Amino acid sequence: MKDQLDGLNRHAKTVAASAIPAPPTAGLQPYTGPWDRPQLVHLLKRTMFGARLGDINYFATKTMEEVVDELLQPTAAPVLPPLNNYSVDGYIDATGVAPWQIWVNASPLLYNQELNQKRIASLQAWWMGQLLNSQRSIHEKLTLFWHNHFAVNMNKDASIRAQHWYGHYLSLRNNALGNFTQLVKAVTLDPAMLFFLNGNTNKKTAPNENYGRELQELYTIGKGAGSAYTEDDVRAATRVLTGHTVRTDNYTYFFDAGEHDSDNKLFSAFYSNHIVTGKTGAPGATELDDMLTAIFATEEAARFICRKLYRFFIYYTIDDAIETNIIIPLADIFRNNNYNIQPVLSTLFKSEHFYDLTYSSACVIKSPIDLVIGLLREFEVSLPASDNAAGQYDVWALLLSVCSRQQQQIGAIPEVAGWYAYYLEPSFHETWINAVTYTERTIFTDNMILQGITQNTATIIIDPIAFATALPNPGDPNALMDDSLSILFRYPLSDATKAFIKQSILLSGQTTDYYWTNAWDAYISNPNDAMAKSLVQTRLQAFYKYLMNLPEYHLS
Repeated sequence: MKDQLDGLNRHAKTVAASAIPAPPTAGLQPYTGPWDRPQLVHLLKRTMFGARLGDINYFATKTMEEVVDELLQPTAAPVLPPLNNYSVDGYIDATGVAPWQIWVNASPLLYNQELNQKRIASLQAWWMGQLLNSQRSIHEKLTLFWHNHFAVNMNKDASIRAQHWYGHYLSLRNNALGNFTQLVKAVTLDPAMLFFLNGNTNKKTAPNENYGRELQELYTIGKGAGSAYTEDDVRAATRVLTGHTVRTDNYTYFFDAGEHDSDNKLFSAFYSNHIVTGKTGAPGATELDDMLTAIFATEEAARFICRKLYRFFIYYTIDDAIETNIIIPLADIFRNNNYNIQPVLSTLFKSEHFYDLTYSSACVIKSPIDLVIGLLREFEVSLPASDNAAGQYDVWALLLSVCSRQQQQIGAIPEVAGWYAYYLEPSFHETWINAVTYTERTIFTDNMILQGITQNTATIIIDPIAFATALPNPGDPNALMDDSLSILFRYPLSDATKAFIKQSILLSGQTTDYYWTNAWDAYISNPNDAMAKSLVQTRLQAFYKYLMNLPEYHLS
C-alpha cells in the first residue's frame, strides 16, 4: 500500500511539474484576446472557490472588464455571527448563552478554558461556512489571503478570548478590499493580535520585540533581496509600539500613555533615516501612523505585498522577468494609489499576463480549502437550509475536519509565516501533496461521489445526475465529457484519455455513443424508473469518481 501511495504522490507531482508554465510573453497591459469559457473559468477559479455553472452562465454575457469589476466589489458583512453549537450532550454554556444563540457578545470577563475552546471551534466552523456560501466576489478568498498573511493560530494560546478572534476575522474582512495601510493598523491594534504576538506586554521599561519584528519581517517589508531593515529598526519599531495594549477590566484595546516610550525613534537609512518624533500623553498613539508612513514610503513594502498576491493568485515562481515586468510596475500602481488594494487586483486580473493560459493556468496544486470548498460549490452539493442551524454547523465542522486532515486548518496556521505552500522554497504548493494528504483527498472525493459523508444529522453527497442535467447536452457523451471538464479541470486531458474514459465508463465498454445516449434518454423519459435511474447514476458516479481520482483534478 505504501508503494502505491508513494506512486500516487509522485504522479501528482509529475503532473504539476509538467504543468510548469512556459516563459510568459505578456505583461500588465490590458488583455484584448479571446474572452470565452476558458478565460472566464480561470478567473473564477482563482478569485473564488471553484467555478459554479450558475456563476459561469451569469458572467458569460459580460465583458472581462465588467466581470473583474464585479468580482472586486466587497460584499455585505455577515448577518449572523457564530452561534452556540456546542451545548450538546449535556454541556451548558456557563455564561448563559443558550443553544443556537450568538456568543460573540458575551462578556470576555466570563471565561473558562473549556468554553473558550468550544467557541473557537464554533468560530472556525462558522468561517468555513462563510467560504462555502461566499457570493460572486473575491471578498472571502481575499480575506483568506490576508488570514495567511497575518497568520495566527487560535489554538496556540487558550487565554485569548474567542470574541477577540472573531474581531480579528472582522478586521481582516472589513479591510480586505480597502487600504492596506489601514489593514495593517487595524491588525496591529487588534486585541487578538496584541495578545498573540505579545504587544500587550510591550512597555517602555520592558520592551517586547515580537510584533515590532514581525511587522517588518512578515507583514510589510519581508526578507527579500530588497529588504534592508536592521535590528535597530526592530528596536525602534518596538519603542513606537509601546503602550498599545488591552484593558484588563473589559478586554478592549487601550493606549496606555504611561507605558509608552515618548523619546524620539531614529530609523535606519533603509527608511531614509526617518525620525518618529516622540509624543507624551494620548498623542503618543499617533506615532504608529508616523512609523507606518515611513514603512510604506519604501519601494520594498509595495513589492513585497505584490509578490505575495502574485504567488497566491497566479504562480509561485518569480524570476527576474516577472519581477521586472509584473511585480515592479504592479507595486508602483500600489504606491501611486496610496496602497489601496483594488487597483492592484484590477490591473492584475485584467492583464495580458493573467490570461496567458499557457503560463498561468493549471500550474498550481489546489489548497485543501480550494479543493474541498470548490468541490461542493462546483457540484452544487445540496446543503442544510438556513433555518437548520444544527445541520449547517455539522456540515461546516465536517469540512473543517476534512481540510485539517489535508493539513490546512482555518484559524490554526502552523507558522507565523503562513501555510508552508505560500512561502516554503523551493517546493511551495507541492507541500500540499504527500502520501498522507493525497490519500485523504482521494478518500474525500470518493466518499462525496459514492456514499456521501455524514456528521450527526447532516449528510452531504454529490448528485451526479443533477450536475449532468444542468449541462447543455448531457445525452451526448462527448459533450458531457467536454462540458464537465470545462468546469472541473484546468489541465487539458488528451483525446486518447477522454476516449478511454468515455468508452470504459460511459459506454460500459461498448464503442458506440448511443449506449450512453439511450441510457440517458430512457432515464429522462421516465425518471421514476428505478432501473433506468440506477444505470445512469452508476455510470455517472464512476465517471466523476475517475475524473476526481486523476492527479490533474488537483491542479488549478
